[in-house]
Amino acid sequence: MTTEVSLKVSPEEANNPDILKKIISEQSDIERSSIDDIEILKRSIDARQRDIKFNLKVLVYINETKPEQPDYMPDYPYVGNKQEVIVIGAGPAGLFAALKLVEEGYKPIVLERGKDVKSRRRDLAAITKFHIVDEDSNYCFGEGGAGTYSDGKLYTRSKKRGDVNKILDLFVAHGATNNIRVDAHPHIGTNKLPKIIQNIRETIVKHGGEVLFEARVTDILVKNNKVEGVELKDKTIIKASKIILATGHSARDIFELLYSKNIKLEAKPFALGVRVEHSQNLIDKIQYKCDSRGEYLPPAPYSIVKQVEGRGVYSFCMCPGGVIAPCSTAPGEVVTNGWSPSKRDQPTSNSGIVVALNPEDFAQYSEKGPLAALEFQKQIEQRAWRLAGESQRVPAQRLADFTKGVLSTDIPKTSYNPGTTSVEMGDVLPEFIHKTLQKGFIEFGKSMKGYMTNDAVVHAPESRTSSPVKIPRDRVSLEHVEVEGLYPCGEGAGYAGGIISAAIDGEKCAEKCALSIKG
Repeated sequence: MTTEVSLKVSPEEANNPDILKKIISEQSDIERSSIDDIEILKRSIDARQRDIKFNLKVLVYINETKPEQPDYMPDYPYVGNKQEVIVIGAGPAGLFAALKLVEEGYKPIVLERGKDVKSRRRDLAAITKFHIVDEDSNYCFGEGGAGTYSDGKLYTRSKKRGDVNKILDLFVAHGATNNIRVDAHPHIGTNKLPKIIQNIRETIVKHGGEVLFEARVTDILVKNNKVEGVELKDKTIIKASKIILATGHSARDIFELLYSKNIKLEAKPFALGVRVEHSQNLIDKIQYKCDSRGEYLPPAPYSIVKQVEGRGVYSFCMCPGGVIAPCSTAPGEVVTNGWSPSKRDQPTSNSGIVVALNPEDFAQYSEKGPLAALEFQKQIEQRAWRLAGESQRVPAQRLADFTKGVLSTDIPKTSYNPGTTSVEMGDVLPEFIHKTLQKGFIEFGKSMKGYMTNDAVVHAPESRTSSPVKIPRDRVSLEHVEVEGLYPCGEGAGYAGGIISAAIDGEKCAEKCALSIKG
């Protein structure tokens, strides 16, 4: 038989199965000799007190052998000769939409403007070493989308939107460890994600779907408000009556294409700010309230939100034991993001610190209509590029200097490999964002003693937090409100905010698409 028990134990105890069995026996009156095995179902850390504890939900096998890990791979049919559905984009939304289409019995044709994960690495290296940005293959574009090389955080608050466990199961089926089904804040790691993404692609192809790389969509063919297919950069035309549009939050050319075709769009509020880097050891001391976290605690994250004169200022995409990456998607701009390897074992941590924006903040670009927020975002990224010497070096400033508006006389080496240029951030950011961040950091320092240090370095801008454009869709059919057969999907359409929520939205759009075909 099996039974579930909840435990609150020390980090050392949480990492020792034999000790856990002993504790379970003592707390539940189960004979120690009858406990054959245990399985941790859920795990979280409670670091609110100096005496840090792990909260565990454990399945206890009593006089029963623990079964092997189940096979989470669905029994997909072969769809090579079935009706075709175009999926534009091979990020989480697009890939999981394609898997769902296969499951429903339809053939996905996935069109990805960038390269496969292996080939993509060379283009990432070119950004770092030579400051050359390929507008089709970079940290945002290519197989797996932005998620492949930006950490692989799987935590989501969107649990009401769909089946989170199913998405996690599919990741495990394609090579992720079972820990992502256990941890409260699951994380795969940038070093492991590429192989998992490749495995997902191979599943799609094995069952009759197609995945085409370097297949940039330059036109969506629409007649009488119905989609008819797409045209690619090389003038190839692919016909289909159903298109799932999952291009991600940085596909500006797609937003501009839709606008030029009078396909309805909406400006969408987003957040913009900077990315700050501290030593991981300092963040551990602040969060764990100890001089050394030891071998049983993971590198500490942080999450913090403040209100500054009516605006939200908050941490975004915090990366313990990680690095800051150059995430421009076109020449002539600078963009930052962060990621961590699976072990989160780098000596630094980083986090976006951003300010919530409102539609009135983009009023100066009102002539751009629904692309006003996008233009606001673009102008800041281009200004950063010019101030950093027209290269992929990033404008940087020591944290205390930032709050005082003082140009830093020197910048210590940071994890941002293309390099830094000392800049007073008031020259990069609009005044209202700059002033709000200055006050926000001071408030952060009050809540996290030691956070406010001139050893920390601010990098700018952190500008791709979410899509600055929303592609409106019907709440029931999930089709575009004006164009039949077009399913706006994921982060780029304004309906998701991370890997899990994007994957869930991809599945939902594919399911609605399949229902529409079936009639």
